[in-house]
Amino acid sequence: MEIKVYNLHGESVGTVTLPERMFCVEPNEALVHEAVVAQMANARAVIAHTKDRGEVRGGGRKPWKQKGTGRARHGSRRSPIWSGGGITFGPNSDREYGVKMNRKARRKALYMVLSDKVANDRFVVVDDLKFDTPKTSVMMKALLALPHADGRTLLVVDPSNTSVRLGARNVQKTETIAPNSLNVVDVLKAHRVVVSKGDLETLVTHFN
Repeated sequence: MEIKVYNLHGESVGTVTLPERMFCVEPNEALVHEAVVAQMANARAVIAHTKDRGEVRGGGRKPWKQKGTGRARHGSRRSPIWSGGGITFGPNSDREYGVKMNRKARRKALYMVLSDKVANDRFVVVDDLKFDTPKTSVMMKALLALPHADGRTLLVVDPSNTSVRLGARNVQKTETIAPNSLNVVDVLKAHRVVVSKGDLETLVTHFN
């Protein structure tokens, strides 16, 4: 399976062969949906937390003696029926929202969304993605020259490539990601995926 390779001026300079088992996979919406749900659930942060009667302050001694006062018996000011006492059945940070999904299934879903990008010409390969200086203006000029520059762009770039990462930092609707961190959600959100030939090899080696 071959697709075009572009330079930073948007000119076609050759082709590159993509492995069909990664970039020519029939879509399965149910599997992709499962992968999205699992990824978003595993990234969910548990923020809300209420203290139960074992966590609130106070209650070191019995409020008053058991008998003879005419009042209801109580053993601790930490009781949930007291103002300032613990909360019963409130949200706490012990909750877990994680969803388990097999690695083979996750990768299959990633292959599907990548295949969809390739099928719709939204997977753009460039011969070399490097700049002398990390300038936003230079980065924008290169991105506008490449095909399908009318939406959100996901740049697959090695973390050591600081010229691209810093240059793309202030470009609107543009994000960078390491080849070995590519995931279903980021690919789906992107209008196009841009990757250099070198980073493409890293991606294929890691996920193949």
